[in-house]
Amino acid sequence: MTESAPLLELRGISKRFGAVQALTEVDLQAHAGRVTALVGDNGAGKSTLIKIISGIITADAGEYWFEGRRVHVDNPQAASALGIATVYQDLALCDNLDVVANLYLGNEETSRDQLLDETSMEKRASSILTRLSVTIPSVRTQVASLSGGQRQSVAIARSMLGQPKLVLLDEPTAALGVAQTAQVLELIRTLREQGLGVVVISHNLADVFEVADTIVVLRLGRQVDVLDARQTSSGEVVAAITGAGSRNDQHPVEVTEQ
Repeated sequence: MTESAPLLELRGISKRFGAVQALTEVDLQAHAGRVTALVGDNGAGKSTLIKIISGIITADAGEYWFEGRRVHVDNPQAASALGIATVYQDLALCDNLDVVANLYLGNEETSRDQLLDETSMEKRASSILTRLSVTIPSVRTQVASLSGGQRQSVAIARSMLGQPKLVLLDEPTAALGVAQTAQVLELIRTLREQGLGVVVISHNLADVFEVADTIVVLRLGRQVDVLDARQTSSGEVVAAITGAGSRNDQHPVEVTEQ
């Protein structure tokens, strides 16, 4: 794969749920070391597209390329094997467990006698959090006592255990305060600086412009714009989202987000 080639490339992705056409011939590219923001109103198809990338559902038509080769991803394990990690909005953390236990939940390390290797897990957990510049009281702190921003950071850190190449973040700053949002945005910048590809779904355009290199706009299940974040404005993005300035308004399709 050449340096300029996309890490992930979707070509002509379509998906129907019964009578509902959720996605119609959507293209998407995500590059290593860059943040791609996926924006659009409710029902635009963002969640459906992320589920296709992460292997939760499969597309009815289109091509899925990763690192320059066409692949078939029909389950989350296949996506994970490629190096794709997904952090969903609900975070899926266990409040009654500490940070180490949450990072390794379902993937615990064991010693030769098949006992949990707590020392190894704690050391690696501390190493990952340090690498991501995540500040928490201790890796043995219960998740229930962490702030929203710290919890989001722990969820993102958990995705790093598999050494992913691409990280998908679903509304990572939703319901966070100003300071917590700043913490998460800085973590996204850290992922980019470390050479990972990042795809972010967000309704908050201020956050999008803080971290995104490229903004992909979906409307009614179609890709209507791909914008350089440094050379566009929030007004142009809103116009594309609402249909006031998109290229594909000639194909209106009523859909419901899946």
